[in-house]
Amino acid sequence: MNAIQKFLKTKQAKIGIAAVCIVAVLAAAFFLQPVPNQAIASDTASLASMQSGEAESAVSDNRTESAEDSSMSSDSSTGSTGSEEESAAPSSAQEESEGAGSSAPDTAVSSQAAAGGGASGQQQAQAASSTPAMEIDPDTGKDPYQTDPVPEGKPAPQEPENITVDESEQYTCTLSIRCDTILSNMDLFNQDKLSILPSDGVILAPTTVTFSEGESVFDVLKRVTREQRIQLEFESTPLYNSAYIEGINNLYEFDCGSLSGWMYRVNGWFPNYGCSRYVLQQGDVIEWVYTCDLGQDVGGGYATGQGAS
Repeated sequence: MNAIQKFLKTKQAKIGIAAVCIVAVLAAAFFLQPVPNQAIASDTASLASMQSGEAESAVSDNRTESAEDSSMSSDSSTGSTGSEEESAAPSSAQEESEGAGSSAPDTAVSSQAAAGGGASGQQQAQAASSTPAMEIDPDTGKDPYQTDPVPEGKPAPQEPENITVDESEQYTCTLSIRCDTILSNMDLFNQDKLSILPSDGVILAPTTVTFSEGESVFDVLKRVTREQRIQLEFESTPLYNSAYIEGINNLYEFDCGSLSGWMYRVNGWFPNYGCSRYVLQQGDVIEWVYTCDLGQDVGGGYATGQGAS
């Protein structure tokens, strides 16, 4: 016992005991430390709606299908200020293509559809004419997706989930993308984007493209912008069952005032539903135009419920 007491009083013993205590403390700290929480990523990219209700479909069927729904874009009963249907990267919006679109010479676009395509084109037209009538709620006068009845002679909206694309049947249409209205409203334009604004307002000159039977305006826009490396962002809008076009060539809604955004026109008519619900026919002429006044400056005010321009 005396030997042990003498040993404990030595310098070596004190150092050894101190070392053991330190090791014990470190071991306890290691085993008792809490497991760090794991953060869950969330979608942080969300864009303010340029419009709601009927006006949303006009300025974005183009704002959708934003729900990635009409030209200003939502499949709402009003026009379309954008296109809809999927969404890219942030917020249910998807950036389908990358890069800035190159400017092309300004070319006039006919508002009338080109001549049909033989027997297959006639069959397609017959199929379109036999499309079931829209289911209208007698209390609201609208369909389940808040779409007003379309004018007589105009194609009724089709629900994307009910459409079968037949790639064996190929047709052609014309597509163009313009933002020349911005040039007349430079005082409202986001000056940080001057470098991406085409000097003539033409992002894509009228271009003849091929599409398959059953494809929509939205399908063609996605494919062509991807091929031409023109940036596209959109989101899905379940309320209108369509897609909303938020930005093309990095020009977004609100970039030229609180009433600005994208709209689409087919054969001179601004549909009052989202671009992902507009099924194309042979010879259709599609025009995507940027409005700075909720459609009034491009002849589509009626599509957003603002009256004809």
